[in-house]
Amino acid sequence: MRAVVQRVAWAKVDVDGETVGKIARGLLVYLGVGKSDGDDDRAYVLAKVLGLRIFENDAGKMDKSVVDVGGSLLVVSQFTLYGDVRRGRRPSFDGAMEPDAAKVMYERFVHEARAQLRVETGRFRAEMRVISENEGPVTLWIDSVVASNPRP
Repeated sequence: MRAVVQRVAWAKVDVDGETVGKIARGLLVYLGVGKSDGDDDRAYVLAKVLGLRIFENDAGKMDKSVVDVGGSLLVVSQFTLYGDVRRGRRPSFDGAMEPDAAKVMYERFVHEARAQLRVETGRFRAEMRVISENEGPVTLWIDSVVASNPRP
């Protein structure tokens, strides 16, 4: 499972001109599911997203998580995180999980996150317009497979 996480002052996602998800301060999370991802991958990425200490404390140091600051998540499905561009100019998405199974994993991620804080979402498989105001900017990439196979 892969996530690109951005610290935001606010973010929203529109589908067909309608706002379907909107947050104030928090994290914009683009979430992709790979073919071989399972429950452990989901749990790892969720724990990282919720625990990232990327919000500033009173001394100005990044030392607080989104949970600590009472922030929210906007989770947007993003199969293109599995785009492989090593050959040619058209990405291959062979590494992405098939849509029906990916939707189940995405919905479980959202459900489990909602147990800890406010979560808004985009619309799975829809053409979305995501608009945000990044803070920092702080943008991080999380990959459960890289985490389970660290460099020597």
